[in-house]
Amino acid sequence: MRQNFDESADPSFGREHAPLIRQAMAAQGLDGFVIPHEDEHQNEYLPAANDRLAWATGFTGSAGAAVLLKDKAAIFVDGRYALQVRDQVDTDLFEVRDLVEGGVPAYLQAEAQAGWTIGYDPKLHSPEALEKLRGAAAKAGAALKPVTPNPLDAAWGQSRPAQPQAPVSPHPIQFSGEDSVAKRERVGQALAAQGADAALITAPASSAWLFNIRGGDVIRSPLPLSQAILNADGAARLFLDPAKVTPDLPAWLGNGVTLETPDALAAALGDLSGRRVLVDPSASSAWYFEALERAGAKVIRGADPTALPRACKNPVEIEGARQAHIRDGGALARFLCWVATEAAETLPSELDVVARLEGFREATGALKDLSFDTIAGAASNGAIVHYRPTRRLAKRLERGSLLLVDSGAQYLDGTTDVTRTVAIGTPSEEMRERFTLVLKGHLALARVRFPAGTTGSALDALARVPLWSAGLDFDHGTGHGVGSYLGVHEGPQRISKLPNTVALRPGMIVSNEPGYYKEGGYGIRIENLQVVTEPGEIVGGERPMLGFEALTLAPIDRALIVKAMLTAEELAQIDAYHARVLAVIGPSVEPAVRAWLETACAML
Repeated sequence: MRQNFDESADPSFGREHAPLIRQAMAAQGLDGFVIPHEDEHQNEYLPAANDRLAWATGFTGSAGAAVLLKDKAAIFVDGRYALQVRDQVDTDLFEVRDLVEGGVPAYLQAEAQAGWTIGYDPKLHSPEALEKLRGAAAKAGAALKPVTPNPLDAAWGQSRPAQPQAPVSPHPIQFSGEDSVAKRERVGQALAAQGADAALITAPASSAWLFNIRGGDVIRSPLPLSQAILNADGAARLFLDPAKVTPDLPAWLGNGVTLETPDALAAALGDLSGRRVLVDPSASSAWYFEALERAGAKVIRGADPTALPRACKNPVEIEGARQAHIRDGGALARFLCWVATEAAETLPSELDVVARLEGFREATGALKDLSFDTIAGAASNGAIVHYRPTRRLAKRLERGSLLLVDSGAQYLDGTTDVTRTVAIGTPSEEMRERFTLVLKGHLALARVRFPAGTTGSALDALARVPLWSAGLDFDHGTGHGVGSYLGVHEGPQRISKLPNTVALRPGMIVSNEPGYYKEGGYGIRIENLQVVTEPGEIVGGERPMLGFEALTLAPIDRALIVKAMLTAEELAQIDAYHARVLAVIGPSVEPAVRAWLETACAML
């Protein structure tokens, strides 16, 4: 099974490892050290060898940071991990702080003392993050100092896992829809138009897309850890551990790509002297900027040039996403049938729920990995956004409660991400009313038509208005981008209250996931992935309008829907969606599941 409950993470990690780190800090003359979650590639999900925050503290969430001072320490997480951090971290050793409100800079400004030296690893911090840290340290009268080696790595020593060396394989044209030569030439032309001679690519997902390759270095994402330099003429240098290079890879990459080892990267950056090099400050650490500036290159700060073309899926990738979701929909139908029948009687634990869902996906014979660790929140655990069950936290299902399950899969032809909230036994009227408010927002965002140039920020309120009218809201984004057999979280598009200047374009895949969370009670979220469609005419209209096509195919729990709260348009919309689910998924499942599906998809 691919599910990882991170049971190796433990509050004792901090007690054991913090003294070792402090010894290494003292040897380098440091009074403090900043430990980010990010690694050298700014990955969201990390290989074990790069999960420094987990080794230092025991915390395994996908966002966070820590500061280790010589006399105290703090760990920083956002609201998603408020419960998990206290389960995994020794709070007598690490003070728990908010990552968003103030965060590390505010802590340094308040706790660092005049004359102190605070160390950081320049390969792990973005330029913007460093500027904030530097300013905070200065206000405290302390100095921020780049250090090599990283004192945490020195303390980790020989017990540190080896860097991953998963084979890198071609991602065939039947899944990518465009060969690498065409991609490199297209992106190279865009570089030239920006006045750049080359781009430094440090995000593994960007290299995976650009060269049509996939790997296995990063859990939950089929990524090869690598860097690349792309020239405006389309030629490229790809820096890849030779142990990952499969026999057919050089021929696949072709003559326009030079394979080199990661050790050659520093010298290669020196070769860019006098050239104009585009680097994305949100995807590349400060070390790259400093190395290029030392080499005499002219650094152009700008968005990763592969991000937008990668986000706009081509017809082959869109059809692949459809097929992946049909396959995934069969697994989801079997799972939801199990929840409604066997699980509703036996009331298994959240861990059993997670394992059973993955088993249904395994049974497709096409599962490559999960796209993230499954969230299965029973009763009050469902109110914890991005909660993840562990053996210490897991609840059993409870009658008269809700079960929220957010999960996804990686298939060669697409990446899925879906959330369903189901009633266990008889739900309360409050649960049903608030579920229906969430559903109304979900339906509004699903059916909207909008003109070219519209951003996700302009659409976000559609998913919230029904909740707002009842004095309710949710504190996460409404939608994130999704890759094509790549990361389940992909920019630059999003649907969120936060301002976003990137307009939604045809081929972009985004989630639609409004929710409601009653602390200590239950959680509700309804999530489908949907792809932005080409502009189409509206009868009597004056402008063609884009829209969304739902990719996810899984029934929405009818027992939680208050029909009287839905308009005729909304009733027709949910009935049409369920009819499509039954027509597409029904033929692929066994008779018992099909019979359940027919009931689950019956017209309202």
